Amino acid sequence: MSESYDFLFKFLVIGNASTGKSCLLHQFIESKFKSESSHTIGVEFGSKVVNCGGKTVKLQIWDTAGQERFRSVTRSYYRGAAGALLVYDIANRESYNALTNWLTDARTMASPDIVIVLVGNKKDLEADREVTFLEASRFAQENELMFLETSARTGENVEEVFLKCARTILSKIEAGQLDPERMGSGIQYGDSSLRKLKQPAEDKGGCSC
Repeated sequence: MSESYDFLFKFLVIGNASTGKSCLLHQFIESKFKSESSHTIGVEFGSKVVNCGGKTVKLQIWDTAGQERFRSVTRSYYRGAAGALLVYDIANRESYNALTNWLTDARTMASPDIVIVLVGNKKDLEADREVTFLEASRFAQENELMFLETSARTGENVEEVFLKCARTILSKIEAGQLDPERMGSGIQYGDSSLRKLKQPAEDKGGCSC
């Protein structure tokens, strides 16, 4: 039986290697911690249907490799992404310092309208923290990002961070700021009847392409 959903959103998970990106994806989809985790080579993929703001949304999530040598491969996946989780490790200052580069890549290659949530992962490593919550929240504010700290190990805030991104995309669609019909928006209608309901006035002949 095929899944039924109202929208499909393409998501990216980006950030330095070893920040726990694959573990976040695994925790979100499987609801368990992936203890044996090697570096992602190229790109990994996962999907999950969630209820969000009264709508059923399928999240198509691309987990990209963080190592520099895979950067050219992973950049091709940025195109047509509606949302992204920008991940750093709260116990690794270097991963935090690299955020500006990742953010520039996402906004340049995905879409200027991409919805990005800054994610401070490994919240369970509080004793080894190198980046304060306040410092990261200031960075998020300055760059117009939402921000949450998570732990892929305990599951804290993992589902919330994906839902937060999806809810924001949904509210932008409802406000008319994002158009699912636009090529490369990273958004698709899941049900053709929704499109018919949404655009009765625009089907008077002629092409809107």
